[in-house]
Amino acid sequence: MSVSPSPSPAVSSSGSAHGSSDGSSSASSAASAPTQADLFDFVRRTAADTELIASLPLDPEGRTWVRLEGPGGSEAWLIGWPPGTGTGWHDHADSVGAFLTASGELKENSLAARLPTDGWKTLELTDGVDRERRLPSGQGRAFGRHHVHEVLNESPDRHAISVHAYYPPLPQIRRYSRSGSILRLEQVERPEDWQ
Repeated sequence: MSVSPSPSPAVSSSGSAHGSSDGSSSASSAASAPTQADLFDFVRRTAADTELIASLPLDPEGRTWVRLEGPGGSEAWLIGWPPGTGTGWHDHADSVGAFLTASGELKENSLAARLPTDGWKTLELTDGVDRERRLPSGQGRAFGRHHVHEVLNESPDRHAISVHAYYPPLPQIRRYSRSGSILRLEQVERPEDWQ
């Protein structure tokens, strides 16, 4: 199976979504469910809380995190990234989300293609699906359901800190390996695996 580029919603650093309803609240959603824009506004405001950002313990070896109270029942995290660390390729299943760099700089590699949600282990990606974003302090993005990406701190000597929010709270995270154009589903994690 191969996967080609597909239109994806563009979200500006001000947090407004354009073009697609992917991940937005629909008429059938609960009225209080936060939208991508709501989540982006939350991560932007939280990242501006210098006292909170400074309170995160940083580890020179691995990522650190603190769970936060997100808006409207969302799941939120403050994450510290030592130099040279990253998430690996993953998605957040049926959750929409947003994240913003509070200090340092992060890089996001993502796929501009909608992947099948079930029934596959290996996909061949076509040309043109890769996207790269540099997210210095104060920059971030919102994303829709099934957004596949990896987030990296490529600095050789500086920690980065970011704020993340997801709604609904993460039901699972699918982890992938990637070799060239081949994307392989490696593992499905559930909340009990990381909380």
